Amino acid sequence: MEPMTQSAQISSSQGFADGQNSAAKESKLSVKDLIHWRDPKKSGLVFGLSMLLLLSLAAFSVISVVSYLLLALLCVTITFRIYKSVVQAVQKSNEGHPFKTLIDKDVSIPPETFRKHVDASLTYINRALKQMSRLFLVEDLVDSLKLAVVMWLLTYVGAVFNGITILILADILLFAVPPVYEKNKLTDVFISRLLFFSLRLQEKLPGAVKRSKTE
Repeated sequence: MEPMTQSAQISSSQGFADGQNSAAKESKLSVKDLIHWRDPKKSGLVFGLSMLLLLSLAAFSVISVVSYLLLALLCVTITFRIYKSVVQAVQKSNEGHPFKTLIDKDVSIPPETFRKHVDASLTYINRALKQMSRLFLVEDLVDSLKLAVVMWLLTYVGAVFNGITILILADILLFAVPPVYEKNKLTDVFISRLLFFSLRLQEKLPGAVKRSKTE
């Protein structure tokens, strides 16, 4: 193989890897932007949908919620399909199926991607199993006692809240704490800078210089 062809293949593979890394970074940043309300419309939409889903699960069973969601989706797609068929019949056009591009789209999961996620999940599962074995077999007495205290406290939490209520509170905290923390952090930085400049200004004042000389 010629050197120029090898260099072209290497550069293309590097570009593909860089594209995958940049896409992964963008996905991570998108989640961070959502919980920090960088785009209020998107964050509000995600927060509203998640709260609606959790409140629906609190009022109805999981089977009912999933059935209603799938039924609503089917109603939308069937209505749109009938509407497009009527429009094509009236206009005598041959546009074809309205969801043809989505039907032809490949939605299968590549085996490499599946193996990659399975391997990553196995790493976390084995780590968790090892940690549980260490705690429940009392390898370290202090850590096992800490776990016992946490479990005892969770029994009181479970008596007051159920799982859905805890998920609702976690969802609210997930979208409420980061912007408040960021705002307070910026406020602390502003106050510290203000104090710093005020001290520097006091040092430059004539009265402060006189006092330092007399002292």
